[in-house]
Amino acid sequence: MAYSNMQIFCAEIAGTFLLVVFATGSIVYDEKVFGGSLGIPFVALAPFIALLIGVYAFGRVSLAHFNPAVTLGYYITGHISKTQAAYYVIAEVAGAFLAVMFVVSFVGMDADFGANAPNYNYPVYAIIPVEILASALLMGVILYVAYTRGLRGFSGVAIGGIVGLDILFFSSISGASMNPARALAPALISGTVEHLWLYLTAPFAGAALAGFAFRSRFRRDNI
Repeated sequence: MAYSNMQIFCAEIAGTFLLVVFATGSIVYDEKVFGGSLGIPFVALAPFIALLIGVYAFGRVSLAHFNPAVTLGYYITGHISKTQAAYYVIAEVAGAFLAVMFVVSFVGMDADFGANAPNYNYPVYAIIPVEILASALLMGVILYVAYTRGLRGFSGVAIGGIVGLDILFFSSISGASMNPARALAPALISGTVEHLWLYLTAPFAGAALAGFAFRSRFRRDNI
């Protein structure tokens, strides 16, 4: 069944909203209630659950991007057109801002509203490749399950799992955003924009690398 651009737009707003509420809300809630003691494992689990729900709820409609970098990867592999990519990105950014406003209104305003931040105890030349790697791993898993399973079966577990693992292992270095919309919304609303340069570049670079790596396979199978 083919879905309209408006149906895709609505699915992407809803899915991105869900993901960013869990991703930022977990950070805010942990800081507000537990003083940050739950830490990275809790923050990694929350988006895993969100993506588990989002992929199965919206994957058939929009392929469950919820992330402008993922949209770039799908564009590179030829899954979507330029017009569709515009719908996706607008929906993802809108969903992210709605999510952060929800978190601010109903969860709290601690921890810069859940904004990502790299750990500058590491050098920049280590932080950037880590964020690129985390994003490339995410895009690679997404394209692999899309290619092999069509976002069915355990695809939600795989996609949510790689996000959770990326956060678990890489957030202490790069912040492990992997998602420009998820990074942009809390940063702008909280005014902590000094790290945005990283999250508006590295995730796109990582997703593009994975997209180009998979592009020949998808194009070959479509001939």
